[in-house]
Amino acid sequence: MHPDRTPDLSLADTPSINDIHAAARALERFAHETPILTSSSLDRIANGTIILKCENFQRAGAFKFRGAFNALSKINSPGVLTYSSGNHAQALALASALLGTQATIVMPSNAPKIKLRATQEYLNMGGVAGSRIVLYDPETQIREELGERLANEHGLTIIPPYDHRDVIAGQGTVALELCRHARNLDALFVPCGGGGLLSGSAIVTKTMLPDCRVVGVEPEAADDAKRSFETRTLHTVHNPPTIADGARTPHLGRHTFPIVLKHVDEIITVPDDALRHAMRLCFERLKIVVEPTGVLGLAGAIEHAKQAGPSRGRIGVIISGGNIDADSFSQIINP
Repeated sequence: MHPDRTPDLSLADTPSINDIHAAARALERFAHETPILTSSSLDRIANGTIILKCENFQRAGAFKFRGAFNALSKINSPGVLTYSSGNHAQALALASALLGTQATIVMPSNAPKIKLRATQEYLNMGGVAGSRIVLYDPETQIREELGERLANEHGLTIIPPYDHRDVIAGQGTVALELCRHARNLDALFVPCGGGGLLSGSAIVTKTMLPDCRVVGVEPEAADDAKRSFETRTLHTVHNPPTIADGARTPHLGRHTFPIVLKHVDEIITVPDDALRHAMRLCFERLKIVVEPTGVLGLAGAIEHAKQAGPSRGRIGVIISGGNIDADSFSQIINP
């Protein structure tokens, strides 16, 4: 981990609440309006009323479909490229199949098999000539550099997993649905990797529910966002050792970081054991399967309750995804 640089903190290219409403309209016929669940058991554990927005029921199994489809629907290009550990890869593969666009997906060689397999299946479903997965070694290669080289060589438009205006706007529709349903929240806990979901959710929440505290949650071993938030300087953590594979992004983005600084109230971290506990709670109390990254918000709400004391009011939590195979799920919750 090391500090990179003092970033350009301009908000000039930030999506507005109107952009997020437009994204919601673009997604209307394609994305699911995912369920909102509650649990009296979780309420007792977290010392408040927990309201879960369950994006594990979204198309491609995670919130990422929203941003990928919104961005791709606005691009006039014969081919696109992205780099992702899995959920954005699947999302863009599905979006490209629905829109008939050629897609090149750059994925780490250690990506979960279920995510690799699903990405390939979506590309096959689209049947667009030239669509493919390119694997890279995360220990020796930097995915952004590989992606830029391939895009230049083949004339492809890059749709990054989080650092893109239209991707952020699409991800913001998660909180748009939650805020409309919940009407009032005292706090919202959001998983944080590269900051796309967190920044989009923060824009919406601070517009619709200005008194609601927005809290980003990342793994303890991948605390680049927390350090960046506290120092106002981008920090990087390469390939952090956490079970939350979707939060192994090295740093916040050029677009997401200024939004996080302006609209987010706090960033906290949780250990992997807290993720295991939250996954088990979701399975046992709610009967849903959630991947480690997906429970960051819930784990953060529970850990935060230990310091905050009783009666914390209405607490929104975004469950960001559920893409995990049965064997890995069993091994993680039964280490």
